[in-house]
Amino acid sequence: MNRRNFVAGALALAVLPVLAACGGGTTSLNTPPSATGSAAVADSTMVIGTANFSENQILGYLYADVLDAAGVKATVKPNLGSREIVVPALQNGDIDLLPEYQGNLLLYFDPKATASDSDALQKALTDKLPKGLTVLPPAAAEDADVFTVTKETATKYGLSTLADLAKHNGQLVFGGPPEVKTRQVGVVGLKDVYGVEFKEFKSLDASGPLVKGALKSGGVQMANLFSTDVDIAKNGWVTLADPKHLIPAQRVVPLIRADKATDTVKTALAKLNTALTTEELSKLDSLVDNDHKDPDEVATEWVKAHGLSS
Repeated sequence: MNRRNFVAGALALAVLPVLAACGGGTTSLNTPPSATGSAAVADSTMVIGTANFSENQILGYLYADVLDAAGVKATVKPNLGSREIVVPALQNGDIDLLPEYQGNLLLYFDPKATASDSDALQKALTDKLPKGLTVLPPAAAEDADVFTVTKETATKYGLSTLADLAKHNGQLVFGGPPEVKTRQVGVVGLKDVYGVEFKEFKSLDASGPLVKGALKSGGVQMANLFSTDVDIAKNGWVTLADPKHLIPAQRVVPLIRADKATDTVKTALAKLNTALTTEELSKLDSLVDNDHKDPDEVATEWVKAHGLSS
């Protein structure tokens, strides 16, 4: 699977049931409600959902492996869609756990949030999350949005920071996943914080082959990529600096239904927090995106290699 690549079929399958759940009371992803059965059963099972990009899938399988090792039977439902789909699925009880990213998760619940460092974000998330949801302590790993141009574009337009983009309003084409058009860390925030306006926004994929191909070919002059993407350094692309801190910290954090956050689950997931660094996450991404290995196999091998499977 291509990293953060939109999977149209999975998204379509996820959207329709979610809408049905909103109107009818059945679970959106056909998962039996966790309220049924005994408390012991609820405590020993976990349904993990992931967004529609490969890094999030890897994280989901990492969560599953450490939970399985702790005696919690975990299943992964990958490629469910963007945050606008997977978070409501979590709230509806269709899944129990999501790998998330601090800054963008907070902005989802509070578009006017100003917290930017990891500690402040964690506190703000605790305050802003809807009843029934909670976040566990974050891992060391961080994967932030970055706005990237080629060396040629940086030289041609004199770009080194996001502030420089405003000098060329109406001239540049910006590419990224569809949701970036309406997100604060995207078109909206770039205009509000930096006064940037683009000639066009092209809806492509999230740090995947479409947007990177468009950046290479000149179909877009700037792409929304992700900081753990090894293709940035590989291609010599330039990540524009963010002097006004539009982009908040994005440490990886488990978002979980509060009734599933047992001591066993918390202890199991905490095993990842120190071992899973940004460097390690980038290596895992590369194994999937560049070496074309399966996310579940990559996760399992990593958990075993780091002594977390027992």
